[in-house]
Amino acid sequence: TLHHPSLQTSSILKNIMKKNLFFIIITITTLLPLNANGAKCHPDDESGLLAFKSGIKSDPSSMLKTWITDTDCCTWFGVSCGDNNRVTTLSLTGDSENPKNLLSGTISPSLSKLQYLGGLYLQNLQNISGPFPESLLKLTKLEFIYIENNKLSGPIPKNIGTMTQLGAFSLEGNRFTGTIPSSISELTQVTQLKLGNNLLTGTIPESIKNLKNLTYLSLKGNNLSGNIPDIFSSFTNLIILELSRNKFSGNVPPSISSLFSHLRFLELGHNSLSGKIPDFLGKFKALDTLDLSKNQFSGTVPKSFANLTKIFNLDLSDNFLVDPFPSLNVKGIESLDLSRNMFHLNEIPKWVTSSPIIYSLKLAKCGIKMKLDDWKPSQTFFYDFIDLSGNEISGSAVGLLNKTEYLVGFWSSENMLKFDLGSLRFGNRLKYLDLSHNMVFGKVTKSVVGVEKLNVSYNHLCGEIPKNNLSASVFVGNDCLCGSPLKPCKA
Repeated sequence: TLHHPSLQTSSILKNIMKKNLFFIIITITTLLPLNANGAKCHPDDESGLLAFKSGIKSDPSSMLKTWITDTDCCTWFGVSCGDNNRVTTLSLTGDSENPKNLLSGTISPSLSKLQYLGGLYLQNLQNISGPFPESLLKLTKLEFIYIENNKLSGPIPKNIGTMTQLGAFSLEGNRFTGTIPSSISELTQVTQLKLGNNLLTGTIPESIKNLKNLTYLSLKGNNLSGNIPDIFSSFTNLIILELSRNKFSGNVPPSISSLFSHLRFLELGHNSLSGKIPDFLGKFKALDTLDLSKNQFSGTVPKSFANLTKIFNLDLSDNFLVDPFPSLNVKGIESLDLSRNMFHLNEIPKWVTSSPIIYSLKLAKCGIKMKLDDWKPSQTFFYDFIDLSGNEISGSAVGLLNKTEYLVGFWSSENMLKFDLGSLRFGNRLKYLDLSHNMVFGKVTKSVVGVEKLNVSYNHLCGEIPKNNLSASVFVGNDCLCGSPLKPCKA
């Protein structure tokens, strides 16, 4: 990590690798050229693929430029064939950071001509629309469907359960509506079921417990409601469970305790779950990520959390949790958010201060009463986000911020910080800086007004504000600031 520009990025990459290792292996193996004997692909495969191309109305990056009539379709971009020169894989992937690397159009029903198709990967193409192509239900050899991050809409077919050969099924990041069809419980070979980030409604069908081979279940980012069914003792191989950003209510189902030996990601944040945080979560010694944020959990955090020695990402923010917060026995934590509960931590926990790898620390309104100069974290270089707002922190932020090479956001509003704003020498990645409602003095420098989202209101700043495009609310409530967007400076 010392050679990487951001520990946050490395953490995200690590999580992606964990979550999609199976998919990566499948993709790499299926994209290997298998058409060494030079024979042309089957006419049905060629016509099916050309029909798919005809449904594409925009291809700004010329992704399909090699798809030409009367050429070997086994050599076309994104296409792989088996030993019999039949198409086995179609894999087209866009790049969210490159707006031209996308496709616009619909999925042709003629893909059903690809009778030997085993893997369909249409990922991050952004503008593929229309309904789920029900013609795919005819493909008896199709084992892997990843149609992700596009704009498909309408319901998931009620008879999706007829595709009993599926090993992985992902429609994540589209606009599917309606309920999760009960027939999905017939996909008993599925190891990955990802329906997250759609517009699905209703409840989780209890019959989903039949999917006993699941390692990855993601229903996050929908409008699902009701209680989370108590079905998890069926999932003896589950590693990732993502149910965050829905409308679930009730308690954490007790059967989740049966996942203690192998579950690595448990994400239940942004729901309406209530009750106490279950003590059994302290047994999850393999847990990497625990997100219980933005719910209605009350009471204390279980002492058993001291056993979570491998936890890297912990988010308990925006609940009704009370003191005492247990001391964790972690070797290092990457991100921690305890904001906006009823904690009175008094100081930043020692197990946080000693972490060699932390990149995100959010302790807003956590009852911290300390001098920031006295905080000596073992590393500051890789911090991306620090939120200490709404506490009783005094002293100067200069020593901390001037040591953070990769800081993206620093929030410390409503404290008692007192230092010269002109002394800050933060890195050029800083986008968010909120020092409002403190006792900061000095002048506003050009580097400060260059921050994307800035708030230095209600301090003791003085002098002329450098040229900027910011609103007056960013600067109001200071002693003697002048210049646009405030009143002009006097001669």
